[in-house]
Amino acid sequence: MTEQPKIDDTFAEAFPMVGTRLIITAIDIELASIAALEFCGNASSVIGCDAEVGVERGLGESRTPDGRPGVSVLAFAFNRKSLEKAVASRIGQNVLTCPTTAVYSGLTDSPKEDRIKVGAQLRYFGDGFQISKKLDRQRYWRIPVMDGEFLCEDVFGTQKGIGGGNLLICGRSQAQTLAAVRTAVTAINDLKDVILPFPAGIVRSGSKVGSKYPQLKASTNDKWCPTLRGQTESELEDGEHAVYEIVIDGFSEQAVAHAMKVGLDTVVGMPGVVRISAGNYGGKLGPHHFHLHKL
Repeated sequence: MTEQPKIDDTFAEAFPMVGTRLIITAIDIELASIAALEFCGNASSVIGCDAEVGVERGLGESRTPDGRPGVSVLAFAFNRKSLEKAVASRIGQNVLTCPTTAVYSGLTDSPKEDRIKVGAQLRYFGDGFQISKKLDRQRYWRIPVMDGEFLCEDVFGTQKGIGGGNLLICGRSQAQTLAAVRTAVTAINDLKDVILPFPAGIVRSGSKVGSKYPQLKASTNDKWCPTLRGQTESELEDGEHAVYEIVIDGFSEQAVAHAMKVGLDTVVGMPGVVRISAGNYGGKLGPHHFHLHKL
């Protein structure tokens, strides 16, 4: 029988962000997926990236604006201006360049004041040959490229989001803990309105605010590092030899809470998991608190 892990009486502390949803399509799912993954590059944490980005899910041909295979991607930043800059830049570098792709807003009902300019900026790549087309209330830009045209919506909707929901999974060994976290990530990846922005959805290098080196905003979270027992005020308990973190961004408290609960429910039954905890800053970082015992 699998040993039941301890669940700490603590909470994950999350903070407000602004998010958008993109729908990237292409002639086949392979190219759409490649473009989406390239768009998501270097976007794990706003500590050092311009945005936190991840794949939400794949979309069949019946669920995309142009009837082609697609991928839904979510992107989050601290404010709308930063989000606009990151999204337009990433599309220009990593989606416009990919064969056969097109990009659409996945949030079409946002108020005018909440929209960001995307195609409105990328159109200049057309060097005067770009063509504008308005269908219903949406404006699109057709930009000539060497395999035909790149189609991009003029503006993209945004909405309030939440960043930093998290779980800390402590296990008896690296292999067992990693297997448990991978299973939880697979379950969370099936959910709507959330992403796991870190590589493979997993964080091995948990961080704390500040460093002994003044040029760094963040540094290794030494209290959770197994190799630093005896050298620091360790948070680790007996039998805990590996820790992985799952970080969750989403469009609502309900979406993030549900994703955390799915993660909890999954790892509780996995071999080698000793304890489940969460990261917070005593309530000083953000207003969204997800208490593990309530979940």
